Amino acid sequence: MRVLNTNSFKTGAIITLVLGISVLACSFAVGKQALFLLLNTDLGRVADYFFAGATYLGDGAVWVPLLIWVLVKRRKELLPLLISSFALTTLLTQVCKYIIVPHEARPTKAIADISLIHTVPGVELHTVSSFPSGHTATAFTIYLLLCLLIRQRAWVGIGLLYALAVAYSRVYLAQHFPLDLGAGMIVAFLSASGALLIQQKIQAKKEAVS
Repeated sequence: MRVLNTNSFKTGAIITLVLGISVLACSFAVGKQALFLLLNTDLGRVADYFFAGATYLGDGAVWVPLLIWVLVKRRKELLPLLISSFALTTLLTQVCKYIIVPHEARPTKAIADISLIHTVPGVELHTVSSFPSGHTATAFTIYLLLCLLIRQRAWVGIGLLYALAVAYSRVYLAQHFPLDLGAGMIVAFLSASGALLIQQKIQAKKEAVS
């Protein structure tokens, strides 16, 4: 098996964890709703279109092209990494949304004065299951996985822009509080780190047998 780029992964993982903790800290310090209203500002029609499109890059469907890419590259030995990271991200997100913090109100339901919120025409607004942001968790998990799979260290910075664009789109589109984004980043850190450990243990067992 070709060596995974663990150095880039470590850098990306540290960045993700620090960002997640920082966003959580700012949310508690400034106030969940106050920070949301500060960041949920109208940046114009171009931004509306950009973030309305960027948010789809955090949908669960983005796992499909990643899976196809791994199979095309004939790296089937990495399937445990992909499957476990998807499973962990989904499990942690859903447990938080529906068991730990069930029915947590989203911005348009939690904030009484709707006129304070910038919304984008054509975007369906959800009202519950706010914590954490599944799109953010997915985007940052994909980012960390590609840190492992892409040899070029430039991905650490380029990929971060992708993940941040998806995360911010959730606030811009009034779908989540920044607090939810921070939690999503931590979910991604835990999921990708756990998946890497699973991949390494499976690989070590295969090598021991052979």
